[in-house]
Amino acid sequence: MHRLVMDPRPGWQKRVEEVGLHFHTLRGEPYWDETASYQLSSFEVDQLELAANTLHEMCLNLVQEVIDQRMFGIFMIPKEAEEYVIRSWEEQEPSIYGRFDLAYDGVSPPKLLEYNADTPTALLEASIVQWKWLKDVDERGDQFNSIHERLIEAWQALKDYDAGPIHFAALSGIPEDYITVEYLRDTAIQAGFETDYLDVEDIGWDKAQKQFVDRAGKPIHRLFKLYPWEWLLREEFADHVRTSPTKWVEPAWKAILSCKSILPLLYERYPDSPFLLPASFRELQGNYVRKPVHGREGANISVIMNGQTRQVTDGIYSDSPSVYQALAPMKAYDGRYPVCGVWVVNGVACGLGIREDETIITQNTSRFVPHQMVD
Repeated sequence: MHRLVMDPRPGWQKRVEEVGLHFHTLRGEPYWDETASYQLSSFEVDQLELAANTLHEMCLNLVQEVIDQRMFGIFMIPKEAEEYVIRSWEEQEPSIYGRFDLAYDGVSPPKLLEYNADTPTALLEASIVQWKWLKDVDERGDQFNSIHERLIEAWQALKDYDAGPIHFAALSGIPEDYITVEYLRDTAIQAGFETDYLDVEDIGWDKAQKQFVDRAGKPIHRLFKLYPWEWLLREEFADHVRTSPTKWVEPAWKAILSCKSILPLLYERYPDSPFLLPASFRELQGNYVRKPVHGREGANISVIMNGQTRQVTDGIYSDSPSVYQALAPMKAYDGRYPVCGVWVVNGVACGLGIREDETIITQNTSRFVPHQMVD
């Protein structure tokens, strides 16, 4: 695994905007960064793929155990929502996608940092944008990236299960969320679905129909929501979520896997896994990281080394319970620390997106850097 210094394509801003990436620059600095690329061997890609597929199976096994033993309190799932989560699992409500964030240096096995199981973003960048970049810089180049094709296949599998229309929703005023949802909507359209988009804030409730509806009053049969389950289950209309015929993507059982409480539980069950770091609900010895169980985008994380707090990020999750995870052996490349986001679509690892930062905490402003495979 190597980081190569590259010359950006002339007019790169226009090139990425042509494929939908309009938030390529944040606060005057590039978010999409093609002044470098990461070069991985096919063996290294195989290791990332193996790690993600193995972790995916571990996570599904954990969901079954949580349900069998009714361990919902650990995941802060409201009591009144437990049966709803169980039902979504037992009815095999399908999942489309998720992303495992892994620390990897090309030598030691990849290590799980966290699982973005419910509302992962940076999807368009990993799927379409870096593929177009690759074809421009090396027409014959290769990449760990079949995300787009897998997404269409995933929607086609859902269509065989339920061909009803799908609404897609994201919070208004967040370009990254909107573009992510519109990209997913486009792949669903390519799979043959009738779709529509609306802001989360515009979802209505029809008392007479006892149904969620869109702005035109049309019932929402199935909703893809880029909106976390831990928020949704605590909204004032949460009772309607549980009783409405509306179906959801991602499904309610993802409320288990989107919580970082899975980290200690996975480590307890698979202590010898090469892909897991020691993790606990109690403080660890040595160097470790404290993470809020429902934190996002690197918020409210503390890095403790030799008993001293070395780095802290702020955010809105300061009141959340925490888990503790051993500090991953992160390798710096040109002073930057990459995190390998491996995408799992329809249950299969199928692509890689790399984000890097000058610190070991990846945040919402950390840069996305494309990659390429070499023999």
